[in-house]
Parts: sequence; structure tokens; C-alpha cells
Amino acid sequence: MKTIVVTLLTFFAAVISAIAQDFQGMAVYESKTSTSDFQSSFAGNRDITPEMQKMFEERMKKMFEKTFVLHFNRNASIYKEEEKLDAPGQGNSGFRMASSMMGGGGTQYKNIKEKTYSVDKEVFGKEFLVKDSLPVLEWKMGSETKKIGDYTCYKATAMRKIDQSDFRNIRMKKDDEKKNENESSNKKVEEKSTNFMDQIDMPTEIEITAWYTPEIPVNQGPENYWGLPGLIMEVNTGKTVILCSKVVLNPKDKKEIKAPTKGKAVSQKEFDEIVKKKMEEMREMGGGRGGFQMRVGG
Repeated sequence: MKTIVVTLLTFFAAVISAIAQDFQGMAVYESKTSTSDFQSSFAGNRDITPEMQKMFEERMKKMFEKTFVLHFNRNASIYKEEEKLDAPGQGNSGFRMASSMMGGGGTQYKNIKEKTYSVDKEVFGKEFLVKDSLPVLEWKMGSETKKIGDYTCYKATAMRKIDQSDFRNIRMKKDDEKKNENESSNKKVEEKSTNFMDQIDMPTEIEITAWYTPEIPVNQGPENYWGLPGLIMEVNTGKTVILCSKVVLNPKDKKEIKAPTKGKAVSQKEFDEIVKKKMEEMREMGGGRGGFQMRVGG
């Protein structure tokens, strides 16, 4: 009798383990980034017609409002922008480059067990495979709760270093900031700079507010966010909000969760340096008057 009980317990343990390993979920996230800084920088510019302003705002919306799908199991996940039919002029390399810098493009793979990630990105006509260790955030757990869909979520906050190739966190410098910089470097201020790189400021660190639900006990979330005792349903960085709009557990059609392999393998730091160097080259090619212009199509 004892042997039968042990055999049954072993059998059930094996079944539970197999079910756990086969577990998979799918979550849809809507990502929106504030464009107020960019829009205000163009306000009052006499060279920009109302038609140009409207076109600019439409293309900014295309870059800054995205839908992503996260497929996850207990150990790994893939996060990818939902494929949409490109409008005319938005399938070119310039738009893809700008979109990539605003958090889109490529397949982002996280392996929670190994604490690594990889993402394939196409910038400047070249394919890169960024592979690195997952950022370990020191989450501060809160007691505040709120409902997201049908799930009760808990608040957590952390400080995070910013990848310098992620332009969603940039802000436009104020005129007095640019003036003080020019004066400190003994530059003569003759006219308002139209060089894009001279007008932006990139922080090195930001505060993250996340909302997670223990009702889905997986160590997963959108982008490179992880490390909470439940699926991360919302991330707020101040300028960007990533909000889960749909969750399906154990979907009928399973998704193969594997790391991307295409592109030149580089670390995140190396990739940031490549982007920075290329941006500087484009800035110099633009000359002193216009400088680098972030074209997003056309």
C-alpha cells in the first residue's frame, strides 16, 4: 500500500511539473509616450505651415502610440510590436530608425531563469542583435492597489538607468538652458538653434512606477521589466505609460518562445555607443545651420 501511495504521489508531482512547464500566457499592451515637448518645440515656428504641423503630429502619433504583444511562460517571454500595414512613406529606413529609438521594432526576448535578454534592431540600414544581462531593479513594494481589467494590482517603484539609445525619455531644453550652455562654452548666441541634438536633454536615470498582479504569478512584464511577484500590468515612467489591455492564459494556439538570432551581436553599451556615434556623424553632416533633423517619413 505504501509503495502504491509513493508511486501515485510521484506520478501527480510529475503531472503538475509538466503542466507548469507547459503553462503559457499572452498579454496585449498599449504604449503611449507624451509628445508635448516635441510639439512645443515647433510651436511658433514660422517655417512650419499648419499642414506640415498636422502631418508631423500624425507621424509622431504613429511613433509614440504602439501596441505590443507579450507571450510568456514561467521562464521566458517575447515582446513584439503588433504588425500593422505601413502608411505611405512609413516603411522607409528613416521611419524604422526613429520608431526603433521610440521603443518599437524587433523582437525582445527575456530569459528570467538566466537573467538575460536579447533584441534584434535595425538602425541605419544595419541589423544588430543586442544581448545583455537583465537590469536588476530594487523594487520598493507598496500597499496601494487598483484594478486593471479583472485583476487587482499592487504598486511598486524603482529607479532605473536609461539606455541612451531609447529616445522616449528625452526632453527639449528650454531657451535659457541652451543660452547658459552656449555662454559657458563661450559660444556667441546669434539665433535660435535648429540643430536637433543641441535642443534635447537625455536623463541618465528615471523613476519607474509599476503595477503587478499576484493573481498571475509569473516573474514577467513588458519590455525589460521583471522581478515582481506577479505579471506587471502597467509601467509608468512619467513620459511613457505601458498599460495591459488584454490577458489570455493558456491560449489554444501556443507561441514558440525563443530568442532572436539575426544581426551583429553587441552589448547594450556597445549599441548605445553605435547610435550615439552615428547621430553625431549625422549632426556634423547637417552642418551648422540645420543640423540633424529627425525625419520620420517622406
